[in-house]
Amino acid sequence: MKEIKVLWADDEIDLLKPHILFLEEKGYQIDTVNNGFDALEMIKNTSYNAVLLDEQMPGYSGLDTLNELKHISPSMPVIMITKSEEEMIMEEAIGAKISDYLIKPVNPNQILLSLKKNLDTQRLVKEKSTQNYQKEFRNLSLKLNGPLDIFGWMDVFKDLTYWDIELAETSNDMREILNAQKREANAVFSKFVEKNYTDWLSDSTQAPLMSHTLLTQKLFKENTTSKGDFLIVIDNLRFDQWVVLKPLFEKYFKVDEQGLYLSILPTATHYARNALFAGLLPSEIEKIYPDLWLSEEDQGSKNKHEQDLFERLIKRNGKNWKTSYHKVLNSSFGKKVNDSFNNLMHNDLNIVVYNFVDMLSHAATDTKLIKELAEDESAYRSVVESWFKHSNLKQLLEKISSENKKVFLTTDHGTIYVQRPSKVIGDRNTNTNLRYKVGKNLSYQDKEVLTLHKPTQEGYLPKSNVSSKYIFAKEDYFFAYPNNYNHYVNYYKNTFQHGGISLEEMLIPYVKLS
Repeated sequence: MKEIKVLWADDEIDLLKPHILFLEEKGYQIDTVNNGFDALEMIKNTSYNAVLLDEQMPGYSGLDTLNELKHISPSMPVIMITKSEEEMIMEEAIGAKISDYLIKPVNPNQILLSLKKNLDTQRLVKEKSTQNYQKEFRNLSLKLNGPLDIFGWMDVFKDLTYWDIELAETSNDMREILNAQKREANAVFSKFVEKNYTDWLSDSTQAPLMSHTLLTQKLFKENTTSKGDFLIVIDNLRFDQWVVLKPLFEKYFKVDEQGLYLSILPTATHYARNALFAGLLPSEIEKIYPDLWLSEEDQGSKNKHEQDLFERLIKRNGKNWKTSYHKVLNSSFGKKVNDSFNNLMHNDLNIVVYNFVDMLSHAATDTKLIKELAEDESAYRSVVESWFKHSNLKQLLEKISSENKKVFLTTDHGTIYVQRPSKVIGDRNTNTNLRYKVGKNLSYQDKEVLTLHKPTQEGYLPKSNVSSKYIFAKEDYFFAYPNNYNHYVNYYKNTFQHGGISLEEMLIPYVKLS
């Protein structure tokens, strides 16, 4: 441990010599003063890691010194030590953002523990997390090499997500080991999806919750709504992002249920979110409601009929609900939704779609500044968390909570940090998505994709041409054309994309809040 400098201010400092010697033996450098005025002068002229501050000193009291100290060095950890147990003094000290509060007499180990807690916690947590992951690494490897059903995969993904967040600030070496294990997991998961996907679509009794069954099973069948409740869909929300947002939601709500469900392929808004709101697979939507489905070749938004699809889903489930639907694409419209909150309370269910996270993933590809802000998964989580703290969504949730209404929160698909190019050739009518392609003249790397030669039968996907097929990028591959290949690869490598097969894109959260 590098030497840590601590200032100790106490009018009886001479009586504390044994404590000081104990801390110095533990590697701390202790400077001492016997009054608040001298403490402030020392802090102005010397760089300290922490201050131990007696509350009852003549002249400048501990609280007076604390207030002045926070003006000089607002982030300085201050541990107050006092004989007084008066609640008022405790509250004033806490209000002034002290780091700890100790009652005299204190023993040296109490002070050592407080210093470690406030100065060395991050290092100790990192070291413990690293040790724990090293122990868990073998267990995860065994699971990946054993038989896993979809629920086993959900558990593995939760474990990998936990360690991804836990090890975010650890050494690069440890991060590389975890990233390699995540890549291995996605390679095995892609084979698992390739083997089972068509069976899940054709036999719902063997399938997990999927895009087209989620609302029927969790919103309608369990009849969990009452007047004024909300269905909130955050486009492109990854499971790890929900994990870091959860404590912020828990300030206003109790989490009644949370789980993962499986996005359909392609893991893209056009397909997955339409399936979510319709309660139908894409080819079924095209067949039953041809006026509400737009093909890949059609111009304009592919999701402009979500409200109509949901209204028809309501009727098919025998509900006579009055609903509202809002798609929030910017802050000003989010404010309008919040301003109309009292009117929304008259509806049976209010649907609000927030597009921020999806727009962020696209901006992180196309805008240099955003790409730097969301340069990896940890940074991406941080940007999403920062957005939520200052968003209209947070303000809406505060209002919903104050009215004791419930929220069903979910998303349509996730996104993956792509790193490896996969060469593909298509004609001019081929779609532009980097993780899936649909067309009739596709040339590609077989091992790096899942191919649906008969998309209507194998994936319940519409096709505009009799010879059209779909291909989906596996793992962390992204499609790149041979023309201007190097420029294309450099532009899209290390960006967040969706449409293909990965744990991050397909296993996504749903949450019930009250």
